[in-house]
Amino acid sequence: MSKFVSTSLCIILLAVSGPAQAEGQVLSNDLSKCKSGPSTLVQISGIKSGGGRLRIQSYRATSADWLAKGRWVTRTEVAARAGSMTVCVPLPAAGSYGIAVRHDVNGNGKTDLSSDGGGMSNNPSINIFNLGKPSYKKTAFAVGDAPKTISISMKYM
Repeated sequence: MSKFVSTSLCIILLAVSGPAQAEGQVLSNDLSKCKSGPSTLVQISGIKSGGGRLRIQSYRATSADWLAKGRWVTRTEVAARAGSMTVCVPLPAAGSYGIAVRHDVNGNGKTDLSSDGGGMSNNPSINIFNLGKPSYKKTAFAVGDAPKTISISMKYM
């Protein structure tokens, strides 16, 4: 992986690794909640190992909210499984959202820059010029009153 992508991925991991804030809602991965209503079925691929945990956070797609500390809407944490996983992200209303995924490979609750991975909705290009935080416009997707399926490819150092 290039130095530019590695540095940018470090910044992404730090952005989605903070402790839980009172603003968001922590949810379990209940796939039945993505059968109706505003929700996103997130198909995550490229998970490099079955160790640790995945943290999936949804954000409103605004410049003030996207990846801002404590501004996530929902968060789901699940045990990681190598390869691919599907996670349900219920949302409070129809609108424009972005999703960030972090893989805490050793499950220690800390960002380990040499091993942890990350990904975002729409799989934006990551480079040193956007400092690992692509614009909310590049990660935004619309959710209506019915479930929406998206795919996120994980990236690791």
